[in-house]
Amino acid sequence: MWKTVLFLLVTIIIIPFLAFRLDVPLSHHQQAILKDLLWVYIVAAAICFITSTITGNYSQVDKLWSIMPVIYSWIVCIQSGFEERLILMALVVSIWGIRLTYNFARRGGYSIRIWLGEEDYRWSALRGRPELAATWRWTLFNLLFISFYQMGLILLITLPALKSLGASPLSWIDILIATVAIIFIILETIADQQQWNFQKEKKRLLASGQPPPEKYMKGFVDTGLWAIVRHPNYASEQSIWIVFYFFSVSATGLWLNWSVIGAIVLVLLFYGSSNFSESISLYKYPEYSDYRSKTPRFIPVKGKK
Repeated sequence: MWKTVLFLLVTIIIIPFLAFRLDVPLSHHQQAILKDLLWVYIVAAAICFITSTITGNYSQVDKLWSIMPVIYSWIVCIQSGFEERLILMALVVSIWGIRLTYNFARRGGYSIRIWLGEEDYRWSALRGRPELAATWRWTLFNLLFISFYQMGLILLITLPALKSLGASPLSWIDILIATVAIIFIILETIADQQQWNFQKEKKRLLASGQPPPEKYMKGFVDTGLWAIVRHPNYASEQSIWIVFYFFSVSATGLWLNWSVIGAIVLVLLFYGSSNFSESISLYKYPEYSDYRSKTPRFIPVKGKK
């Protein structure tokens, strides 16, 4: 567990450092905007850490996951003087953010008392692990990983907007990139809705005392997009931000530039997160092992586990 956490922490420090060192230096304007973004990040991460420590609800970052990228994107857009490409990028992120915020809200993630709301079940499962049982260890994990690592990743995935600042004019390629990103947002929406419908009906059947159909007896959704890959929502989420990176490619003409770091670290995080989620599902649902052996994880190609 600690090896995984240490690996993720190293990636979010080493990869950005190397990327910045090997690429074209930031302009003075980009440096000024980056400083503003970093201040917003530090304040947001600190608020998440303090709030979660006081309340015992460790889903504070989860509440901001779909909101902060919108803020970061519009900060860059506004400070660019509303360049056309950055307006388009901010609009794409806003569509993504509104959709994901709605999905999180309907699951009970928000509350009138903003520091409350339903906590992600994985944090409770993690707190129960022996290596995190000591209070000081969990506090350190909350500080470094839950609060500052995840909030840092949220900033990193939006940095293609900063890289695109002051570059070439908007082109048809940008429209294509935006269209592909929207398609993945739609796929993620469908996946979340299929899971929502399944869980809602499963709970209704259990509450009514009716014998549930066979597909609900398994306990997990394995139909629709979930029959193609085990995590269609995760796959779509990663794809959205990988595609978002290509705005910077269109802007600069460079296929590889430092703003790719967000997409790389996001893929690493989702791989680890899916491993942990599946370990819980394997424990809860006897048939999940068979589903896991037959269905690819993210990429709809047989043999991709």
